Amino acid sequence: MQLVEVTDKKTRKLFHKFPHSIYKNDKNWAAPLEGMVEAIFHPEKNKTFRNGKAIRWILLDEKGQAIGRIAAFINFSLAQTYDQPTGGCGFFECIDNQEAANMLFEAAVDWNKKNGMEAMDGPINFGENYVNHGLLVEGFMPQGYGMPYNPKYYNKLFSNFGFEVYFEQYSFHLDYTVPFPDRFWKIAGWVAKKPQYNFKHFDFKQTDKFVKDFCEVYDGAWSSHEHYKPLDPDDLRDFLNESKAILDPEMIWFAYDKEKPIAMFVMLPDINQILRKLKGKLNLWGILKFLYYKKTKTMTRTRIILMGVDAKYQRAGIESGIFWHQNALMKKKPQYTEVELSWAGDFNPKVIAIYEATGAKKAKTHYTMRYMFDRSKKVTKAAVIGMD
Repeated sequence: MQLVEVTDKKTRKLFHKFPHSIYKNDKNWAAPLEGMVEAIFHPEKNKTFRNGKAIRWILLDEKGQAIGRIAAFINFSLAQTYDQPTGGCGFFECIDNQEAANMLFEAAVDWNKKNGMEAMDGPINFGENYVNHGLLVEGFMPQGYGMPYNPKYYNKLFSNFGFEVYFEQYSFHLDYTVPFPDRFWKIAGWVAKKPQYNFKHFDFKQTDKFVKDFCEVYDGAWSSHEHYKPLDPDDLRDFLNESKAILDPEMIWFAYDKEKPIAMFVMLPDINQILRKLKGKLNLWGILKFLYYKKTKTMTRTRIILMGVDAKYQRAGIESGIFWHQNALMKKKPQYTEVELSWAGDFNPKVIAIYEATGAKKAKTHYTMRYMFDRSKKVTKAAVIGMD
């Protein structure tokens, strides 16, 4: 077997082509757009490179055929927030062969070691954690946008190498054709109508205002959490501009106490229901097909990728007020019959309780795993965030 670094057009093509051989008979998988994956490894497009670095490889067999791939990366700002400097690996795909998997994992470990790391998380993303983050171990159903999908045997490959679970990630599914529980709805209506609170959905014409409000809520919700790092407003602005084809402004909500932003809610149409038909390509024909399927309401599912409430308001039921307003909107978009609420870490019982209160059912479990380079050390699971 030969490990080859991805450095040119030929190896980049192999990096994107190989997963199609793994999932050729799996209708649940949706090929990610190659351009979106490439952007993650492009220093001018991925701001994580400002204080980070990345590398990727493709693994070839004796005949020169691709049998695996992996990427390794370090966000130096985040790496130093752990008990030991911790890098990462991701974009792992491999045949069901432990020797091949070990060769990929060892390459990622060696590279992380050379760059001063003492542990490695995987499979994770080189950037924000609401996409490409986690190993699917339960709930092998059609893949939601941004949520990783993989064969069942990957858990064995990671575990046999020595990875241990750092935290579990739960995705809940909500059948929008079934009414919300009465208790939740009563609280939601009461909060939504309180005179000091007001709720607004996003508007591209006021991007600067909403970016500022988003960062304020983000700080209020997570600044006291372990491994917190502030949002860069420019990163958020870039994401909004680059995602106009995906975003529905009416599915992004902000809550205010008078003029103070206190909560936010981001939901996306599940474009995987379209991407599954494009096979990773967005050439001219692919764009036309995307627009056609979008117009003909092919998407019937949405995904909530982020919901945050300022810590001072987290027991006030603000999130239920947002659902109350969002529900009125969803009635005008009857093609959407299912919502995926993802993901909630096992370290965050508050978010899990909110999801369960809506009547949503746990549908998927992903693992974020950690490999300690000092094999005498055990992985300490992520600390639980207190309900108070």
